[in-house]
Amino acid sequence: MTELCNTAQDALNILKSGDTLWCHSMAATPYRLLEALAEKALSLQDLTLMQLHLEHADALCAAALDGHLRNRCFFVGKEMRELVNNGRADYVPIFLSEIPRLFRQKVQAVDVALIQVSPPDRHGNCSLGVSVEATRAACDVAKTIIAQINPRMPRTHGDACIPYCDIDYAVEIDSALPEHPPATLNEVHLRIGRHVAELVENGDCLQTGIGAIPDAALHFLQQHDNLGIHTEMFADGILPLIERGVITNRNKVVQRGKLVTGFVLGSNALYDFVDDNTDIAFTDIEEVNNPAVIRKNPQAVSINSAIQIDLSGQVCADSIGSRIYSGFGGQVDFVTGAQLSKGGRSIIALPATAAGGTVSRLVTQLSPGAGVVTSRAQIDHVVTEFGVASLRGCSLRERARALIAIAHPDFQDPLHRQCFEAGLRL
Repeated sequence: MTELCNTAQDALNILKSGDTLWCHSMAATPYRLLEALAEKALSLQDLTLMQLHLEHADALCAAALDGHLRNRCFFVGKEMRELVNNGRADYVPIFLSEIPRLFRQKVQAVDVALIQVSPPDRHGNCSLGVSVEATRAACDVAKTIIAQINPRMPRTHGDACIPYCDIDYAVEIDSALPEHPPATLNEVHLRIGRHVAELVENGDCLQTGIGAIPDAALHFLQQHDNLGIHTEMFADGILPLIERGVITNRNKVVQRGKLVTGFVLGSNALYDFVDDNTDIAFTDIEEVNNPAVIRKNPQAVSINSAIQIDLSGQVCADSIGSRIYSGFGGQVDFVTGAQLSKGGRSIIALPATAAGGTVSRLVTQLSPGAGVVTSRAQIDHVVTEFGVASLRGCSLRERARALIAIAHPDFQDPLHRQCFEAGLRL
């Protein structure tokens, strides 16, 4: 029986010291509940809040919460970076596809799930809306579910349904969904996007994400035919391709004719597009990101980015040196699935430099403390604004030569010299 509460504070009254909570993430972050949680936590001890990327989570960063609430991040968003790198929050390196199994196999306890849902329909079902990800699994195992019911939350299809009667405590709060406007594309992004698009063939099934590089790649796909989408997330850059009939999902095997995703993050136009759209399946991330599922679609193509790549092809995507920046996410899930797919391939795309052109992202050795997210044996293509390095089947010497060729010209001679000094004759 659902107890309808008057305020967010009332809904959280059942929390007790030592509880482990899961928080609905991305654009579905119930940030009004989190504001109340920051107040409630001060009267408790040793709460743990598990999460992916949260939006509008500033209230959880207060120093006063130390000892009361500790954030446990499976992906580190901008608001949590300082806490993680200062030792005031925890980062768990993990494939996105593995998180639901942590819950379902009881490796990780979930006492309380904090979620944000649409109002119940005439059948008594709410919707997880714009973000299913690992929240579906958390709701399946949580001892208690606390929900913000928001009339602005789109009703989505797939695994997003949650019966109202499964919610233990609910509070009705009308609040805007967090928006991420499309990125502004510069010349570097456009050059990278053009190179990525040249690697995409008609009929491919794409995984892509959010940001300038994915948007630039999508911009150059407008003359392609019969593309499909099976991806952990998508943003506004997909919409023009759907409107033009470029994305049809006809060649897919997994949910043929449907766009499959785990969550979306973008503008209100995007949220309006997914609302009650039966052509889009919001699916449990254990299914979406499972390489055994991804490989079933022919010509699966993963498009991901990186912070740094060494000349053997090792990809660092979650840290800048030893400082944690983001997380594993689904990169390895989709790289693996794409490589196993018939006609599939993986693409890592990144600008050749950082820090205003003063630092090369292609390096002889990863920075001290940098973690390898994707191994050198898994990379098919690396793309910068200076071209494409195709690495599958290449030796270490061949890889170094190909990657130096797409480095910024200012760094090519130093990279050659560093290879020589390391004993690698190119």
